[in-house]
Amino acid sequence: MAEDRNFDDFIHLATKIVAVTNNYADHVNEIGYSPTERGGQTTVFMKPISAFITQGQSILFPAGCTALNHEVELAVIIGRLACGVSEADALQYVAGYTIALDMTIKNQLIEEEENPKVDGALDGPDRNLDPMLFMSPGLPWDISKGFDTSCPVGPFIRRERVADPNDQQLWLKVNGQVRQFASTKDMLYSVPCLISCISRRVTLFPGDVIMTGTPGGVGKVVAGDIIEAGLGALAQIVFHVGNKTH
Repeated sequence: MAEDRNFDDFIHLATKIVAVTNNYADHVNEIGYSPTERGGQTTVFMKPISAFITQGQSILFPAGCTALNHEVELAVIIGRLACGVSEADALQYVAGYTIALDMTIKNQLIEEEENPKVDGALDGPDRNLDPMLFMSPGLPWDISKGFDTSCPVGPFIRRERVADPNDQQLWLKVNGQVRQFASTKDMLYSVPCLISCISRRVTLFPGDVIMTGTPGGVGKVVAGDIIEAGLGALAQIVFHVGNKTH
């Protein structure tokens, strides 16, 4: 069971944000890969906790950014120390969930991918080895994925209110126009699988957040845009995209 503490203020409990890419086939396809290709495989990265913002704050358009992308995701909030957790037991380590955005400086991400610094992919999707990559060409993505205000989050949703995290509706609108609409049942790697795989490499502490990847429909936003997103009828967020920082 999750620790007996108040997770409503999870952003001040968290020690880290662990995120994954390419966990929905339609998003992998829209970036020009298949899930079995190197560039389309699920990859793990981190965002600093300084990336968090909550409603009432604005997403700051980063200096040097010419393409800022939105990505809506189910976020998992860890409820107790998790290290080497089995997939069968993984959901017992969850305190709750929320809706979150993984804002990305796409132009910088492309530059990083075109000038790879590391090449440490693990072999294949066999989960007996490890189904995800912890290193990939173009990483790390510290600036393009981890800049201040790059992780807007919604309210804490207790685990008991989410019957099945692998069957939840995700949606996102920009200026009232639907951009992303999907179900978490389409994830390539389930919530228990993600918790298990990540905790085998990285110890997770109460309040830590796992971002589970974004579905297709990722697109650009500009200063002045209004982003709305939701997790079914459980939570909804609204964020304004501010002017460029200097």
